[in-house]
Amino acid sequence: MLVLGIETSCDETGVAVYDTADGLLSHVLYSQIDLHANYGGVVPELASRDHARRLLPLIRQALAQAGVSKTDLDGIAYTAGPGLVGALMVGASVAQGLALGLNIATIPVHHMEGHLLAPMLEARQPQGPFVALLVSGGHTQLYRVDTIGQYQLLGESIDDAAGEAFDKTAKLMGLPYPGGPHLAKLAKHGRSGRFRLPRPMTNRPGFDFSFSGLKTAVLHALAHCQTDQDKADLAADFQIAVVDTLLLKTQRALKQTGLKQLVVAGGVSANQYLRETLAQAAQQQGWQVFYPQQDFCTDNGAMIAYAGALRLAAGQCGSADITVKARWPMADLMPINNS
Repeated sequence: MLVLGIETSCDETGVAVYDTADGLLSHVLYSQIDLHANYGGVVPELASRDHARRLLPLIRQALAQAGVSKTDLDGIAYTAGPGLVGALMVGASVAQGLALGLNIATIPVHHMEGHLLAPMLEARQPQGPFVALLVSGGHTQLYRVDTIGQYQLLGESIDDAAGEAFDKTAKLMGLPYPGGPHLAKLAKHGRSGRFRLPRPMTNRPGFDFSFSGLKTAVLHALAHCQTDQDKADLAADFQIAVVDTLLLKTQRALKQTGLKQLVVAGGVSANQYLRETLAQAAQQQGWQVFYPQQDFCTDNGAMIAYAGALRLAAGQCGSADITVKARWPMADLMPINNS
């Protein structure tokens, strides 16, 4: 089954072609970072307009790279949520219009399920059940995954997501947009241990996260930063505090579930310090960690094409309605019985 995947949930336009027999055939991506940089964050109207401008040329490029024609497609997968409604509508409208013209099926894909399944595009894959840590600009969640489509939410952030905390803290420090990668780069030059920052909610039972208080602590600490080295030191301690929090909650989830496999996905999963910390803990405690490759940590069409292909192959498909969801609990998804 040959599936076209379309991702337009926020500020990246991603398109990919996935074949259930031969795997990923192509993926192309256009990032809107430069477009939004002047505003210090994503402007939804500009994001929607840019998706509309870029999407059709990217579809043609992805098909050409895959060496297939649109008439070869068996289905089209598109991100239907969660995300910016205007941006989602662009992808959904193009997917439904193209599918109608080709008389093929469409499947609406959950953006975070796409992230969760992105490690399945690698040669080394987890075998369920496993725990999934989803860390991105909009989400920090822990799930128990028994099978694809069967997700039990263990905990999530009650305020800022981890990636959002990185970006907001970077902005407080005067770093360029998008701030998270710049803060992580600055932290490499920092000397940790100078600033005592909280690890919010780690002393409470359960698996929920909170990062807004950590961001506020950084704001107060900035008043004592006089030099670039001070800021680097603060960045290092902030990054350690975030990763410590993620590690503690994840270890707690693995222990309570008794599972030995962890999937880490989403934009923050590209953070090198997080990967090093989890690798060390996994080696010491006897569990395994699985990630997507760096290109598939952030939003991309490959993860949508793959997730959609699994559901289409299982006989699931969407209606012809153009419907998107700004919010969409993964618990509402149907399991895939043949996974």
